[in-house]
Amino acid sequence: MPYVESSITVKAEPAVVYELAKDMETYPEFMKDVESITTLERTENGTVTKWITKLEGKVLKWTERDEFDDENHIIRYTQIEGDLKKFEGEWHFKPQNGDTVVTLSVDFEFGIPMVAMLLHPIAKIKVRENCEMMLRGIKAKIENS
Repeated sequence: MPYVESSITVKAEPAVVYELAKDMETYPEFMKDVESITTLERTENGTVTKWITKLEGKVLKWTERDEFDDENHIIRYTQIEGDLKKFEGEWHFKPQNGDTVVTLSVDFEFGIPMVAMLLHPIAKIKVRENCEMMLRGIKAKIENS
């Protein structure tokens, strides 16, 4: 199962960056590969969101459960239905010299062994690029506001 982790430093306090990351419905405004995110359910500590994104021109759709750990500034997400067999990960927001280091991890699996063997190396590169695009989008949204 491929695992991808990317980080970026944002010039803002962790709470500010964390709150923007929790506001997933705004992602399409500043992340070009995210077509839409719809909140289907909202609880005190999380959401269920439906995502439509593009990865190398291909449309990917899934619904995920997002868990918010406000005390530790961590978002955990797990696909509950969608195009992949497995799609889950975490966002971490750590203070560093007045800034925030944001780390996004993704653990995914296609579910078809033969296809997975061929596509996992390529998909890992594309998922990393997508993670970095999301991180750059959050950084730009905060630093250019």
